Amino acid sequence: MKAALAGSRRLCSTKAPLITLLPGDGIGPEVLEQAVRVLECVGEFRLQEGLIGGASIDKTGGNPLTDETVEMCKKSDAVLLGAVGGPKWDTRKASEGRPEQGLLKIRKELNLFANLRPVKIFTPLLDSCPLRPELVTGADLLVVRELTGGLYFGPRREEDETGTAEDTLPYSIEEVQRIVRVAAAEAMNRKGRLLSVDKANVLASSRLWRRVATETVTKEFPKVALSHGLVDSVAMDLIKKPTAFDVIVTENLFGDILSDEASVLSGSLGLLPSASLGVAGTPGMYEPIHGSAPDIAGQGKANPIAIILSVAMMMRSSFGDNKKAQAIEDAVDAALAAGLRTPDLILPHESQSKAVGTKEMTDFIVNHIKSC
Repeated sequence: MKAALAGSRRLCSTKAPLITLLPGDGIGPEVLEQAVRVLECVGEFRLQEGLIGGASIDKTGGNPLTDETVEMCKKSDAVLLGAVGGPKWDTRKASEGRPEQGLLKIRKELNLFANLRPVKIFTPLLDSCPLRPELVTGADLLVVRELTGGLYFGPRREEDETGTAEDTLPYSIEEVQRIVRVAAAEAMNRKGRLLSVDKANVLASSRLWRRVATETVTKEFPKVALSHGLVDSVAMDLIKKPTAFDVIVTENLFGDILSDEASVLSGSLGLLPSASLGVAGTPGMYEPIHGSAPDIAGQGKANPIAIILSVAMMMRSSFGDNKKAQAIEDAVDAALAAGLRTPDLILPHESQSKAVGTKEMTDFIVNHIKSC
């Protein structure tokens, strides 16, 4: 059974695809600007821009995601996000509106329940990985994270006069089934191995997760080799033997942590893309996994590769265009093979004078696409 995800209905339109751009905060606007250059290089798209996060809070007087932006996104074929958040808004209470609430809300409004984060080792950057090259060479894994349930969306109680606060971690059978189906379908197109991660020795929600995952894969994906792992053990194995993984599926909180841990294998958060997908006919949202990095915002130092590879994921997942996706990925590979490095990719013993800027890295990538 192949899971039907965002974008599959939208290819019938004769109009150029409509993409909503959400620049957000920090380095978000500047890396998104470079992603637009790549979009314009590979095809014809209609673009519109909306507000999210701190930028929306500042513009509206406190709202991290307006109804207008939500409607823009719902009418789009895909959404491309820069980054959200920053210390400027850290002291705001949840009741006042915080940047990350805009991100959580747009995921919920678009019903983007599946987050796909591929982690790939770039051979020219093996020395950037904190692990020994022989441990990571050949590592190629995909983390599929449930995105609209669990601890981040369960009932919560803020700290009160008793000095306590409370979060809850609910999951339903349907929520587990649909994310496991997505992950199993991805595994079918890779090496056929799926690891479901939980904490079933402690959490009731994890015991439900494990049971439903087993039943779903056994009945619907008999060719997929399913195994189970406890989140603490998996966290260690990601460092000890990263090449042993193919596809990982897990709940929201565990997925958030494990995917960030796995991203270290590549050498920089600035290299890794992600796709957040929902049911067929709804727009997928694509974004780099890095944060807003306000300390380097506006300096032209940000690595644009993660958002550029997010565009490649958009071409493949929302528009079904493997050729354009591959052209973008090949151009990124070529840039790294040619020795281009943004500051985050410069090793400690190397001079920062070797670094190229956000625009220069994109210049090479765009020119490579045009030349092929």
